[in-house]
Amino acid sequence: MRLTSAVLAIVLLGAFDASGQSTVASRQAGAAPAPPAADGEAPGAWSFSASTYFYQVRDDDNYAQPTFIADRERLHLEARYNYEDLRTGSVWMGYNFQGGEKVTWELTPMFGGVFGNTSAIAPAYKGAVSWWKLQLASEGEYVFDTEDSSENFFYNWSELTFAPVEWWRVGLVTQRTRVYQTDREIQRGILVGFAYRNLDSAIYLFNPDDGKPFVVGAVTVSF
Repeated sequence: MRLTSAVLAIVLLGAFDASGQSTVASRQAGAAPAPPAADGEAPGAWSFSASTYFYQVRDDDNYAQPTFIADRERLHLEARYNYEDLRTGSVWMGYNFQGGEKVTWELTPMFGGVFGNTSAIAPAYKGAVSWWKLQLASEGEYVFDTEDSSENFFYNWSELTFAPVEWWRVGLVTQRTRVYQTDREIQRGILVGFAYRNLDSAIYLFNPDDGKPFVVGAVTVSF
């Protein structure tokens, strides 16, 4: 599966839109509604993004986590695999909001179903606030396990980034998940990301201050 996802990610390499807009890269790619149609482009056109996160977890299974997103104006559709649990998929529908001028914001409330090793329903959100060269982005979901309520869990991924230039960003990241096990309930780390046209890539180093750091690599393409 990891090899298949890697090949898929390489095939999808295009160019990520590095226009410097508030559209959130990495996990938040596609969270915002599509921008107004350009000259000659029909309004209401679909926009898509595909991403794969490669987890190299110390003392646990390495795995890939692909996500596919489709947006059309306010409508947001999403599919994930290995996000809530290994060998588990989830599908989502949401509604896109955005606004602001100097301080811009994006918010997509969603609702989804989880199936596979974990069966659940889940309300969720994706959002970001941007000002100057700074951006705070977050996504989260509360999973209500339909088979065992003791397995209910809140998943979260958040980033605070600074982009000194349009194509490069650095920042801090946190994650709360049950897919892998560590000594910490909330994983924290640092990141560096690069963008070129509609391609975005990033490297995350989690728990760099303890004896078991691990790395996550990500690639996202929008089209």
